[in-house]
Amino acid sequence: MSASKFSVKYCVLLPIVLIVTIFLWAVPTSFFGIEAMTPIQQRMIAIFVFAALMWMFEIIPNWTTSLIVIVVMLLSVSTKGLSFLCKPECGTLVDYKSIMAAFADPVVMLFLGGFVLAIVASKYGMDAAMAKALLGIFGKNPKMVLLGFLVVIAVFSMFMSNTATAAMMLAFLAPVLKSLPDDEPGKIGLALAIPVSANLGGIGTPIGTPPNAIAVGALENAGYAVGFGPWMARMIPFVLVMIFLAWILLQVLFPFKSKTIDLKINVKEHKNTWKDYVAWITFFVTILLWVSESLTGINSNIVALIPLAVYTCTGVFTKDDIKEINWSVLWLVAGGFALGTGLNKTGLAAVLINAIPFSAMNVVLVLIIAGLVCYFLSNFISNSATAALLVPILVVVGTAMADPSAANNAQFVAIGGMYAMIPFIAMCASLAMLFPISTPPNAIAASTGLVKTSQMAKIGIIIGVIGFVLGYFLLTKIFPFTAA
Repeated sequence: MSASKFSVKYCVLLPIVLIVTIFLWAVPTSFFGIEAMTPIQQRMIAIFVFAALMWMFEIIPNWTTSLIVIVVMLLSVSTKGLSFLCKPECGTLVDYKSIMAAFADPVVMLFLGGFVLAIVASKYGMDAAMAKALLGIFGKNPKMVLLGFLVVIAVFSMFMSNTATAAMMLAFLAPVLKSLPDDEPGKIGLALAIPVSANLGGIGTPIGTPPNAIAVGALENAGYAVGFGPWMARMIPFVLVMIFLAWILLQVLFPFKSKTIDLKINVKEHKNTWKDYVAWITFFVTILLWVSESLTGINSNIVALIPLAVYTCTGVFTKDDIKEINWSVLWLVAGGFALGTGLNKTGLAAVLINAIPFSAMNVVLVLIIAGLVCYFLSNFISNSATAALLVPILVVVGTAMADPSAANNAQFVAIGGMYAMIPFIAMCASLAMLFPISTPPNAIAASTGLVKTSQMAKIGIIIGVIGFVLGYFLLTKIFPFTAA
């Protein structure tokens, strides 16, 4: 971090955040204009605003903000917090165990299982072997090579970190980019294929990207379970259509001059051991169990722990591999879940439902505005932080609209209800890819030196608009979710 950015963040933005937070914490409850509000609920508002501003400005790492949020909640609104703050007369306190349980939420375990699969795939060369096998299908025609990269990156991003997938595929693509002529426009298209397909591919599964996990967890906590298979059944067709459109768009904007592209992927030669077979078999059995949840009856969150158990007891996954798990993402997601718990358990959600006329608002307008806000924020702050910030709010909004007595209940049910609203928000977070700062895959593409910000923004806005419209109709009209 440069000295100027450091000074702005810590000397200007941080004091502003703290002043706003302390103000909201300290003013009389009557300031909010809601008669039923308690001091505990007021503190939750202050904590929520603190999280929103810290995530938005990224003054400190996002996962650190999540940890601070959880600790402050434990001290100020829980049953085992500071005695002079956590008095029964201050309002409904939250069981401290339910706040701490955010770290081990079932969806966090689902994401943990996804990380373990990705680490093992990389450790045993499964990723490179699968990439070589899949890309080999597409031959040497530049247009087909471009399609191959789009498809393969999207598939990998469904089960691996978007960042890890983008970094790995850049390593495969770098020699190809160097071998092409300097005046080859198609090089830009190939470079942009990395972030476009990585961001789109993550939409395909609940573990593909943190916003998906946040959405699934919020739905489950609100009583609207969405299984791994049903999510994939709706989102993968969307991903495939978007990948095809991206393929056409990249060819139109950055047409190839070269007639052939020679793609070489080096896979480390080693003698297969029984551990390799355990790694491969467990990987595919886990995916099979995820997509067949409705047949086996095994919850996808439980399935996620199977590879962890198998890999650790066989030595495929060791104590050194644990260090490779992206704990910062898990803790960030946990912070979002803790906020949701606080909103509900303190009664703040119910108070807001009664005080703000959500039940009378135009449902379609709310959904579109929420999607646009999510898309806009995700272009400037972490997709995960955006989802962690907006999803708890929209669960409150959706709960009000789901009330049978609500004036807009019929309209809410007609568009798919909570099953449309929350997944749509997760989708909008992943569609944000305008700038190099929008997502790590975008930054990786920018690092090639081939892509201008204007070019990235052009492809990003077109993909974003098409994805927004198509996603809306998919989840509200064409193939809405139903109870798992």
